[in-house]
Amino acid sequence: MPSVRVHLIDPSGDVLPYDHALAAALARRGLDVELVTSRFVHGQPPAPVGYGVTESFYRLATRLGDRAPRRRRAIKLAEHVPDMLRYRRRAAAADVRHFQWLPIERIDSLLLPAARPRVLTMHNVIRREAVDVRLAQRMDAVVVHTRHGAELLGGGERVHVIPHGAFEHLTHQRHERPLPAELAAVERPVVLYFGVVRPYKGVDVLVEAFREVEDAELWVVGRPLEVSLERLRRLAPAGRVRFVDRYVSDAELPAYFRRADLLVLPHLNVDVSGVLFAGLAFGKAMVMSDVGGFRELVDEHGAGLLTPPGDRDALAGAVRGLLADPAERLRLEGLAAAAAAGPFSWDRIAEQTANLYEQVRS
Repeated sequence: MPSVRVHLIDPSGDVLPYDHALAAALARRGLDVELVTSRFVHGQPPAPVGYGVTESFYRLATRLGDRAPRRRRAIKLAEHVPDMLRYRRRAAAADVRHFQWLPIERIDSLLLPAARPRVLTMHNVIRREAVDVRLAQRMDAVVVHTRHGAELLGGGERVHVIPHGAFEHLTHQRHERPLPAELAAVERPVVLYFGVVRPYKGVDVLVEAFREVEDAELWVVGRPLEVSLERLRRLAPAGRVRFVDRYVSDAELPAYFRRADLLVLPHLNVDVSGVLFAGLAFGKAMVMSDVGGFRELVDEHGAGLLTPPGDRDALAGAVRGLLADPAERLRLEGLAAAAAAGPFSWDRIAEQTANLYEQVRS
């Protein structure tokens, strides 16, 4: 019996670690998978295992590498429609077309290939806009990662909840790099915020909360976007907050997670976060805002501690309490590791995804 041919389409590589993990897991189930994306400019992407990769989007823009981001974005915008039209012409080669991200939804909803079935994963449903609903209606199935996300889309037969997987591949990087010397020398407990610093992620709340946390350091690791790093520096208590304000590659990431005593996700509003699934993979004790998929993870698996979003005092209290209680941290670490190996394992997620493909093809 011929294998099911699947295209995973992520033009900008917006969720590249997810793409590669899902592709590998589907390939282990015997599916013929091709990831259709663009060249990743921020480092070395994961090596494909059992599946193919076609970098057919943004071939001019990605020649700039990670330099001149504004110019690169402008060129990508000019290339987008021609590249989507080019993909339309070869979309019929697949049995299933599974879009992982559509960067310009209003335009992309008009450029979808006629070939069906079409599946779309909405990775972070934090608002319900008319364009989201219209795009969902043009799909044969829509995947979200939480019940919260399904509710935001209004539910219905098209919407399917399939969890996001734990990023287990990050825990065994072939060329893992050590911490920078100045960080490796830190002896105090370390609280970690990791990822792009955006307004909705509540990093300012965390930095202010750290004024009430003594005998520990906060590491804010990630490049700021639409956020004033100078303002965050002014909010930070002297000598207790360090900023690594740049993109950190997969090869560097493990050292930060292994060193951290506690991972904090202080988001003001979110459905899910990729950093959460790195935290599960590394078995970290976590403090998270009581929002969206964070709440579902704690309610169903106990893998973390919740605080009200934007509540600086509650966040400070939770961090202080866990830093002072090694036994409770160890308990949360065990629950995180168990969740990563069970419901958030990629083989489990690939099984659910393959079943969905069979459903939409029938």
